[in-house]
Amino acid sequence: MSNTLSRRQALRGATASVLVAGWSISTQSWAVAGTTDPDLVELPSLDGTLETEAVSGFGHDFGRMVDSDPWAVLRPGSVDDIVKMIDYARSNGLHIAMNGRSGTGDDLESHSSFGQALVPGGISIDARGLSRIISIDSDSAVVEPGVTWATLTEAALEVGATPPALTDYLHLSIGGTLSIGGVGSTVHRYGFQVDTVTSVDVVTGEGELVTASPTQSSDLFEAVLSGGGQCGVIVRATVDLVPAPDEVLVCSLVYDDLDVYMADQEKALEEGRFDAQAGEAGPSPDGSGWVYKLEGIAFHPAGSPPDQDELLSGFNDDRSSAEIVGMPYRDYAFRLDAFESELKEGGFWTQPKPWLSMFMPASSTKQFLEEALADLTQDDLGAGFLLCYPYHTGKSTRPLVMQPGEPVGYLFDLLRFPAPDGPDSGRMLEQNRRLHDRGVELGGKRYLVGAVPEMTVEDWQEHFGNRWTTFREQKERHDPDGILTPGQAFFG
Repeated sequence: MSNTLSRRQALRGATASVLVAGWSISTQSWAVAGTTDPDLVELPSLDGTLETEAVSGFGHDFGRMVDSDPWAVLRPGSVDDIVKMIDYARSNGLHIAMNGRSGTGDDLESHSSFGQALVPGGISIDARGLSRIISIDSDSAVVEPGVTWATLTEAALEVGATPPALTDYLHLSIGGTLSIGGVGSTVHRYGFQVDTVTSVDVVTGEGELVTASPTQSSDLFEAVLSGGGQCGVIVRATVDLVPAPDEVLVCSLVYDDLDVYMADQEKALEEGRFDAQAGEAGPSPDGSGWVYKLEGIAFHPAGSPPDQDELLSGFNDDRSSAEIVGMPYRDYAFRLDAFESELKEGGFWTQPKPWLSMFMPASSTKQFLEEALADLTQDDLGAGFLLCYPYHTGKSTRPLVMQPGEPVGYLFDLLRFPAPDGPDSGRMLEQNRRLHDRGVELGGKRYLVGAVPEMTVEDWQEHFGNRWTTFREQKERHDPDGILTPGQAFFG
């Protein structure tokens, strides 16, 4: 009887009747207990578990367009487990990546759109194994990477605070969004979520646990925040908090003219009119064109809303179509929860979702948006939407959140939720590629969460521009064997 198994056979047996002793360098296979092999590298002792059954839940992500199971899932019981398994993966030429396990209920998955966090044939780390809020006060919180922004927001509200930069959907792991940037409606005031982090603890691709900040291991700090998991796995972060408002006034202003819409968006931005500012484009009710909505949100103490006439003076919207609603701040923060339930009930949530996110310079946003809208239909959106609103690019302080070279940029966020019988995802991916390439021609930069097929090393080199060489050097320094997060494929 052979003392070695195929990788999948051995891994399946690791949590059943057959025990895996470790990886055999000579046979390049997993070896069972009792094997006498001088080249056997024994599995380390763990505080958590290395599971090899039911790994398929880690073989897809939110985008549902890439399927590739890992060989094993690490459910860490400690940071030391991650140190040990990264060191083990490096010793044995195995890939390894953190999986944020975002979502609610049993619907947990990486929130990447195109397999970025998947690790085919490697080891996937379940972020939920490290999901403690270690400390919190009114100014900051120290959290593990599997803590969601929803959990942190609830805890922060208990002490009268809130994270300053929240994504629209809160059930995302903090480690996950810090690996790509994290954008929301307060970006014009606070920047991206990575701009609100003061330090991180990171396990590098060499298995070293390092504390990094702007003044300590600053190169690693900059390489990890929005670095797509290329230089290290975030295992702890210190995140800023600010005083939480009691209530909000949400003002939704409607436009049928793109020029007027953009003028009012930029007026609101320049004047700092709103505490949170967003906007979107959507098909008109009669299907004849597109309409635009500026969403301005004012934070205020309980019972003391701002004067609406003053707040909205000087805008050129169709005021008869405006919707103005007051609500508690918590309701606003968790506003997408009900929408999530509707998407799941309608069968949209588990469909392929080819998202595309770009940061466009203000000077070419109109041209890009007009061309994009001419290419898009209601079926392309499904139950989704297209966000498009301005922000100050100078609020972005982390070097790998690549920005257009102008003071004002626009987020272009094509968040598709196609119907179960909707258009083919392959066609939509081709559409994403066309829009991405056109956006780059017009001075735009992509946001890492989206789905753009056939990205080459040359494409990524163009994306990172004058930061490419430094980023590549940081990758070679902190992950010299290239074992971390292969799904990004920045470096081939």
